[in-house]
Amino acid sequence: MLKGYTNRVAYVDLTTGNISYEQIDENNARKYIGGAGLAARILWDETTRETDALSPESPLILITGPLTGTVVPSSCKYILAGISPLTNIWGNAHAGGSIADHLRHAGFDGIVVKGQASRPVYIWIHDQEAEIRDASHLWGKDTYDTTDIIRGETNKKAGVATIGLAGERLARIAGVFNDGREGKAAARCGLGALMGSKKLKAIAAVGTLPISVFDVKKLKDVVQTMLLKHPPRKLEKAPIEHDEESRVYQFFGLGRVPVKNRSEGIFDPGKIYCKPKSAAKTRYCNRCPYGCGHNYLTESGERVFAWEAWGPLGTNCMIANPEALQQAFSLCQRYGIDVISTGSTIAFAMECFEKGLITKNDTDGVELNWGNHEAMIEMVRKIGEREGFGKLLGEGVRRAAERIGGIASEYALQMKGLEFPAHDPRISPTWSLRYATGSIGAAHMEPLQAEELEGIGILPGPCPELGYPSLLDRFEEKGKGIVVAKGQNLGALLDSLTICIFLWQTAGVRQPAIYLDLLNSATGLDMHVDEFLLAGERIFNLKRMFNVRRGISRKDDILPARFLTSRLEGGTQGYIPNLGLMLNEYYSFRGWSEEGIPTRECLSKLGLEECLPRVLI
Repeated sequence: MLKGYTNRVAYVDLTTGNISYEQIDENNARKYIGGAGLAARILWDETTRETDALSPESPLILITGPLTGTVVPSSCKYILAGISPLTNIWGNAHAGGSIADHLRHAGFDGIVVKGQASRPVYIWIHDQEAEIRDASHLWGKDTYDTTDIIRGETNKKAGVATIGLAGERLARIAGVFNDGREGKAAARCGLGALMGSKKLKAIAAVGTLPISVFDVKKLKDVVQTMLLKHPPRKLEKAPIEHDEESRVYQFFGLGRVPVKNRSEGIFDPGKIYCKPKSAAKTRYCNRCPYGCGHNYLTESGERVFAWEAWGPLGTNCMIANPEALQQAFSLCQRYGIDVISTGSTIAFAMECFEKGLITKNDTDGVELNWGNHEAMIEMVRKIGEREGFGKLLGEGVRRAAERIGGIASEYALQMKGLEFPAHDPRISPTWSLRYATGSIGAAHMEPLQAEELEGIGILPGPCPELGYPSLLDRFEEKGKGIVVAKGQNLGALLDSLTICIFLWQTAGVRQPAIYLDLLNSATGLDMHVDEFLLAGERIFNLKRMFNVRRGISRKDDILPARFLTSRLEGGTQGYIPNLGLMLNEYYSFRGWSEEGIPTRECLSKLGLEECLPRVLI
């Protein structure tokens, strides 16, 4: 039996109430590692191209990696995966906090949920057991109250991942939120709606069991070496460039900031700041010695809005009121909606309002003018309640534009159905290409190394281990297809271990050999670097094949017209991507056809031959 894994995955059928337990096959562990890799394998095997995202047969997967819960820093993440109700393709989100650690110390690597309960339920996991409990008294409650009540019923230290009212009512931009007021969110892709469709209110876990690793001493030695080479920089003691507010000013200079539904490039940074006066303390994920800039809490213990809320709800809506942003962000947390998609849909609606495509008669009397923070807050509430015009916006910008009609789709900025996060793709070729080829759509957390190599990351720098001994020209497009592909493979590895991406980005741990040493020390797999990197390539290609099976091809790897035709003033320096040129290079390097489909030769190299025939079924 492999070390490092608990070798126990709970399969829960909410229709029948049956719970079974399965081990992780050693061959699958070697090929897919854990986290996103194993989730992709499970989802491929458990679904077909016809499986509806919100059907009882559609699995919801919450899974960890072989390093989760160990002494490895920043390894308290879990992966949430399933068919996205928002995009109808591969959907995944990840979150930190405490539940992943508790799940592993309760003796589980993950949980796979299918079926649909006849009444609201939650799943309670402890001491190698999983049970289904009634949640009728929790239905209709927000994420904060739900967490408090479940902890009162189970264990005050329990990790709780729950949906709010938006997930219950199947808003397609609903997410899953854990740790109550601290609000660690697995929010992207609308997986909260998938959870709600099963009448599953929450998953809770507590655990105190030890995790058996292959070589305890070596694992600790690797961790100690890593910490010495990359010493912790907690935010309150960090150099100014690591502070969240300073990062925002850096992003302004680079042109990353979304302004007025991404139609402009300049917004006065003096009008807004990142941390409101109510911020009182910091709170890091379990065993994180670094911090990521997303860790401030208010005096009442609520998480403070950070960059990914500040951009979509703030500058993108032309709003410069930190108190209003905190209020809107807290509403998103309570209702359980993705703050990125929420801000993007409201900015889309504001542009439609400005252009006369919608009026006050459509928006329930709300004046959706640029900069109207009261209107923004009211629309967040309506989205969360699934009320009036908010019900339409809760479907995401692609569906909303279809309903509004006319030229609304021109203002519906999305990739494969997923709204863009708080980084404009025109800041560099790699950002444009990573969005175009992302497995979930507009994915900003999927690839590694790209922006650092272009000198525009949080900690820019070369990566000689991957063949890049010096920084690359920021706006040079040649070679960037290869950079993005390698970065996506690396991202797939971290999402499968599962380790926080900020260990790479903020702490600067950018040596694949370190992550491999951690994996081998924990599991005894004894992989070599080439096999390790091949696993990342395999995982990304499996996600691509899942999407191909559901109709994705080159036609979908295209940015909205605004990003391909409109030049911005400011930090982007007027750059417009030549996406076709970069896609050709990217596909060629990956071994995909000109239609963006992995070839038989590519799949054979990766041991994924069985995927090709099923695309044609």
